[in-house]
Amino acid sequence: MISPHSERKVTRVQEAPPPSGPPAWDGPPPPEHLPAQRTTMARMKALPEKLSIRWRLTLTYSGLVFLAAAALLFAMYAVVGNTIEFVWPDLRTRGVDPIDAAVMQAQWAEAKEATVLKARDVLLQNAFLALVGVSILALIIGYFVADRALRPVAKMTGTARKLSESTLAHQRIALEGPNDELKELADTFDAMLTRLNIAFDTQRRFVANASHELRTPLTINRTVLEIALSDPEASEDLKALGRTLLEVNARNEKLIEGLLLLARSERELAVRKPVDVQEVAQTAVEQVMPFAEEHGVTITTDLVSAPTIGDPVLLERSVSNLLENAVKYNIPENGKVWIRTGMVDGALVVQVANTGQHVPAYEVNSLFEPFRRLHADRVDSAKGSGLGLSIVRAVVQAHGGNVAAVPRDGGGLVVTIRLPRR
Repeated sequence: MISPHSERKVTRVQEAPPPSGPPAWDGPPPPEHLPAQRTTMARMKALPEKLSIRWRLTLTYSGLVFLAAAALLFAMYAVVGNTIEFVWPDLRTRGVDPIDAAVMQAQWAEAKEATVLKARDVLLQNAFLALVGVSILALIIGYFVADRALRPVAKMTGTARKLSESTLAHQRIALEGPNDELKELADTFDAMLTRLNIAFDTQRRFVANASHELRTPLTINRTVLEIALSDPEASEDLKALGRTLLEVNARNEKLIEGLLLLARSERELAVRKPVDVQEVAQTAVEQVMPFAEEHGVTITTDLVSAPTIGDPVLLERSVSNLLENAVKYNIPENGKVWIRTGMVDGALVVQVANTGQHVPAYEVNSLFEPFRRLHADRVDSAKGSGLGLSIVRAVVQAHGGNVAAVPRDGGGLVVTIRLPRR
């Protein structure tokens, strides 16, 4: 719940102001374009691209069997005719009248030709049925042969799907079998996983060491400055210098925290548990509310339950970053910030809009890059380190979602986070 002292600034509305040029998931669907008409030959050439490797191997195996059976059929067709002609006995016409002998020879040749044709027709009919049966059997056998041949590939695919930063240290394919091309591929993949595991371990150690080595001197500096400022005998010049150094020290601490959080966000999520983004947004609003009151900015909420699975701390940090940016880069007086959560087309959506200076559309995408600020030459750099939106994008991508921003009518930005519902 929002704290009582913040009730005068937080109001409930039915709907936040719609942005101009909303993201695709928060607006009307794009117009459908009819595909270009393709010729029959082009469709046939594109057909292999739509078939999986399993079915391509199956059709290849069955096609080869079909061609072999067809060749055998035509060979038998020719052999049967030649065999009948070879074994057909000769007609003996010794002592027969020549005219009668000629008639008998013609009848004998006609009977032989009819026998050859009949035998070939019967063979062709039976062989065609056998060819159909062989083709079906070859298709079935070819599918199982292809399945067995691709079984090592399926094992590699399953291992790759189960891999994460936490299982990378011990998860391997370890394919057993002859030293063929597939085993060589699996061994190469295992070696790559080992190198990736070493790289991740190095990164984790670097982040841990950097967290300790960078935070410690800044904490010492802050303590020394606070002690110096608490000295009643310190001059006003010394106190002014101390306050300036404290501000610089605080900014460096925020920068280091942002860099470490960005490095953590870009890795695999270590925490995955059910979380309602409505509660996350409420907590973020409570945290940012004093900062908003200090700058004279009103925050209006429209929070609807939106459950998902993820890291609550990272999600809260991303929403807080959006709100802090919306307050920092608002108009000097009577600024407004709107935040709403809910489900749109089966996806979880968090949207933050704010008043402020006009943002050119061509500069919006660059704001998600680290250390990028809008109009950095005209905006005081003390407003931030330029990591806020970069952290938001890294957190959202780690949760399998995406984030987009569009300029708002009248100035300011509308930033929309879309996360999958799980």
